[in-house]
Amino acid sequence: MAEARITPRAEDYSQWYQDVIAQAELAEAAGVVRGCMVIRPHGYAIWEKMQADLDRRFKETGHKNACFPLLIPMSFIEKEAEHVEGFAPELAIVTHAGGKELEEKYCIRPTSETIIGHFFAKWIDSHRDLPLLINQWANVMRWELRTRLFLRTGEFLWQEGHTAHATHEDASEEVIRMLNVYADFCREVMALPVIRGIKTANERFAGALETLCIEGMMQDGKALQCGTSHDLGQNFGKAFNVTFQNKDGEREHVWQTSWGVSTRLVGALIMAHSDDDGLVLPPKLAPIHVVIVPIYRKDDEKEAVLAKADELARSLREDGLSVELDDREGLKPGAKYYEWERKGVPLRLEVGPRDLESGTVMAKRRISELDEKGRAMKETLPMADLGVHVGKILDEFQDFLYERAKTALEENTKTIDSWDDFQAAFADGKSSFVWAHWDGTTETELKIKDATKATIRCLALEGEGPAPEAGKCILTGAPSTQRVLFAKNY
Repeated sequence: MAEARITPRAEDYSQWYQDVIAQAELAEAAGVVRGCMVIRPHGYAIWEKMQADLDRRFKETGHKNACFPLLIPMSFIEKEAEHVEGFAPELAIVTHAGGKELEEKYCIRPTSETIIGHFFAKWIDSHRDLPLLINQWANVMRWELRTRLFLRTGEFLWQEGHTAHATHEDASEEVIRMLNVYADFCREVMALPVIRGIKTANERFAGALETLCIEGMMQDGKALQCGTSHDLGQNFGKAFNVTFQNKDGEREHVWQTSWGVSTRLVGALIMAHSDDDGLVLPPKLAPIHVVIVPIYRKDDEKEAVLAKADELARSLREDGLSVELDDREGLKPGAKYYEWERKGVPLRLEVGPRDLESGTVMAKRRISELDEKGRAMKETLPMADLGVHVGKILDEFQDFLYERAKTALEENTKTIDSWDDFQAAFADGKSSFVWAHWDGTTETELKIKDATKATIRCLALEGEGPAPEAGKCILTGAPSTQRVLFAKNY
């Protein structure tokens, strides 16, 4: 791979992000299809690991996977007034097929609440059919004006959960349950601390009673909405006449939820952990845990070194690790180091003639301490029980990334009470997480956004932010019952 320069974060954060993606060979703009991307094998492998872990968690909470049509009749979209109003600017419409103009237009799904509501009406008749817990892994299309790889593209991959319940209480429990699944995944697997909260009415999903979210901080202090869980109430149930006979023999509309995360999580992963040397991946999501680089200078060393490197690779794979043995000819070790660091492999092992004699390998973590000369430090590991030692290092690296991100979040979070200080926190392109009072009106929310480009990310759930306290709105001085989280966002 060509040794192209990665723009330092301090120089141009946006370009740094694009450079990391390019040099790690994660994705590229499709070019021939407006606003869409091609996810390359290394990038898709990260998504597959995310998908596998989340899918397991969904099934453990009783959900089953299904698959619904990509095309949705426009009449379905138009049945729920808030829904069509919210999505209208982003819809891609199919007007012709089979060489003819269609009698009814279709939209390429931006989300599936409507068509799933249609089928829920067919599948649900009695309270015994509830709860109905469905998930779909799919691609969706939203005609975005400004796109950025993984974070916001015209077409992207995601999962969307859709459930129906007999009572609002049951539906509300589902909303928070799935939000917690997302939060646990981000913290435990992505090594990303997140804040759980409730969206304002202005930021709520179109057609929902309430939207819950998780917000993560990126290295530039901006927020990224990493997942959402929606209380749909009975809005879609009424629009599609999804009813059931309750225990008293009366018919009621179901209470529904929907929830989802997407390939924007790959973007979150990049911006939360990577550095000026390229991609950094937590081991739990790394497609390759370990790369082994054999080192030899003479032909008479080659056979023994390669044989031992292959033996170690096979042993580590038997221990459940994903291992790449880089035995490519014609590339110097330094070029191989460069490539695998760019691709975010958590651990590199070097095996040479001296290592064969000592029964050890040299190990280099993707992020390691520097010696007195500013060089990345390596450590010596015994070949015996190598999988145990490697597993320990990977566990430590996973924990290190989480603690580093958590410290960055804490150090870049502020509590602010004056409008001057608030403006200063977001001046000159800066961002941080700011807890400040707000008077609860959309008018004030939009004025703050216009003045600073900071938005209300959420009203924190219990235990996620400052304890509720009365105060005065940061802009208007009107009474406020609690602080809310402000930040610029992606």
